[in-house]
Amino acid sequence: MRNRFVFLAFIMILLGMGCKENVIPKPKAMLRLEYPDFETENFETKNFQFQYNTMAQLKDEGNNSLTLDYPRIKGSIFITYKEVNDNLEKLLSDAQKLSYEHVVKADGIEANEFLNPEERVFGMFYEVSGNAASQAQFYVTDSTWHFVTGSLYFYAKPNYDSIYPAAAYLQKDIRRIMETLRWKE
Repeated sequence: MRNRFVFLAFIMILLGMGCKENVIPKPKAMLRLEYPDFETENFETKNFQFQYNTMAQLKDEGNNSLTLDYPRIKGSIFITYKEVNDNLEKLLSDAQKLSYEHVVKADGIEANEFLNPEERVFGMFYEVSGNAASQAQFYVTDSTWHFVTGSLYFYAKPNYDSIYPAAAYLQKDIRRIMETLRWKE
């Protein structure tokens, strides 16, 4: 019995001496979301056409409004067409005002000019960072007849850190729409 006690005490001392390594907590893991590469399809209205990501479900809402719904990402891009009838200044002002309404919740809004003179497509792309309701806004026009606006929204309460990968993916889709947009005469 005494030998057994000595043996257990010896094992305990060895274990105590062997466990002197500093314990380091594991770093917090970040969720890695990956989305498929773009596969595009053409869409035409009576006034314009563009390419969109086939991951989206295209819905014609009537009244010159479209929705590109991304159920897997839980977000949508809303697109609206308006004719220019000596009201270009008002249309531009309204589109810019809509983009800057998110300044209250946004950490920042980066405005990028878009120019495609060969196709007469001119506009702005607004990338919104922070916990704003919309993560991107855009408008394009030919400055004489056509005006298209668009907004990106998610179905969840905005938490920029969580939705950033999805927002970045859909912002690329918006840029693709702007780059491939062509007016019909």
